[in-house]
Amino acid sequence: MPRSLATAADLRASAAADSEVLTSLNAGDVFEVLELAGNRAWGVAPATGIVGYIPAAALTDAQ
Repeated sequence: MPRSLATAADLRASAAADSEVLTSLNAGDVFEVLELAGNRAWGVAPATGIVGYIPAAALTDAQ
């Protein structure tokens, strides 16, 4: 499900908060959520095609 970011967030390689940062996303960027697990969202950033994890709190409400 496509969602927008309410705040900037790092897209990480794994759900661990200290995992490798693959790219940084800006507020307003679209993030395609594939799965929500606890406080993390796993999905793809369509603008770059990179798959990874962001904090679920960085997402806006469902559109």
